[in-house]
Amino acid sequence: MTTVEITRFRVSAARADALLAARPAMLRDFQADRTGFLGARLIRLNDDEWLDIVDWRSPEDFAESRRRGGNRPGIQAFFELIDEVVSAEEGTATEPEGA
Repeated sequence: MTTVEITRFRVSAARADALLAARPAMLRDFQADRTGFLGARLIRLNDDEWLDIVDWRSPEDFAESRRRGGNRPGIQAFFELIDEVVSAEEGTATEPEGA
């Protein structure tokens, strides 16, 4: 089963365009550097609150990604735009994506 990382965070509305511009480089760095990274979806909840849903092959792959943190420029640039992490959770997908 797929491990799902769910992070809710705040970014000021003034920096939202910068966050969206930084996202492709972050995803490229994840694809290049994170074993078990399957994909991600970024959801804007309101002017300053966002939800990032990231799929991992296993809990171990997710744990290793957390250990690495912002170790690449694209990842670090995205992380630096986040004003506050509201919550971070880990779960297990119980059905295939798109079901």
